[in-house]
Amino acid sequence: MAVIALASAKGSPGVTTAALALTLTWPGRCVLAECDPAGGSVQAGYLAGALPADRGIRELAVAELRGEDLRGKWWGQLVDLQPPQLQRLLLPGITDPVQSGALRPVWDKLGEFFADLEYGQPGFDVIVDCGRLAAPNTAWPLLLRADAVLLVVRPSLPGLSTAVPSLRTLRTQLSEHGVGTMSLALLVNGPGDLPARTVTNQLHNPVVLTLPDDPKTATVLGHGGSVKMNSPLMRAAAAAHPKLAGHLRARRSSLPPQSPPQSPPPATNPEASHAH
Repeated sequence: MAVIALASAKGSPGVTTAALALTLTWPGRCVLAECDPAGGSVQAGYLAGALPADRGIRELAVAELRGEDLRGKWWGQLVDLQPPQLQRLLLPGITDPVQSGALRPVWDKLGEFFADLEYGQPGFDVIVDCGRLAAPNTAWPLLLRADAVLLVVRPSLPGLSTAVPSLRTLRTQLSEHGVGTMSLALLVNGPGDLPARTVTNQLHNPVVLTLPDDPKTATVLGHGGSVKMNSPLMRAAAAAHPKLAGHLRARRSSLPPQSPPQSPPPATNPEASHAH
């Protein structure tokens, strides 16, 4: 269906928590790609270090820089978040921010690869955790290529204040690169007392997802444990998919029709490692 990129201004508004909640409740096949230049956290957090950190986006970057075919490396870098279904997968991020420099030359190629995954047999959507926009080596090519760019904000006055300059930067980048701003929307997450309508009016962008303040579930997603799918956070994530799908349809309807890639991505491969 799409590539959905999540990012934040500054502070810790819960980008990874929101991305993981969306992935675990996604109605179809989905890959969570940790593209935060500050480093990934799902493997050490939610997965509690269950697997060695010897796979992930850095391995793909190294393969691309060596001129290797990413399709041949792809499935060996993934972790199955809900084994053995191979439905919701994780592409682990880097383990050290110093490694982000190696990603910068290959963001374009990775963005193209992610976009093509929906045409595979079977197809996968991709949720991209881009982290904070102010970090060095931000994955701008992924944000520019995404079907939806969701800025994660807290529903509070300080949260809105930090979002304003980031939204300005996003609008400028999207406009200057000719992709338009229809992909841009807001994901309201965590504690705060402002309703979604106020957030939309103040920031002049639609709120397409609202996730409640659910510290208990957020702790499990951040530090490991058993996720209760009937918790407020997970129920809200699941309920948000139709509105997000509507945003994606509106965005795509504004663009010229696109043809599938001539070389489709690889089909599902059992190389994806089991997390549990």
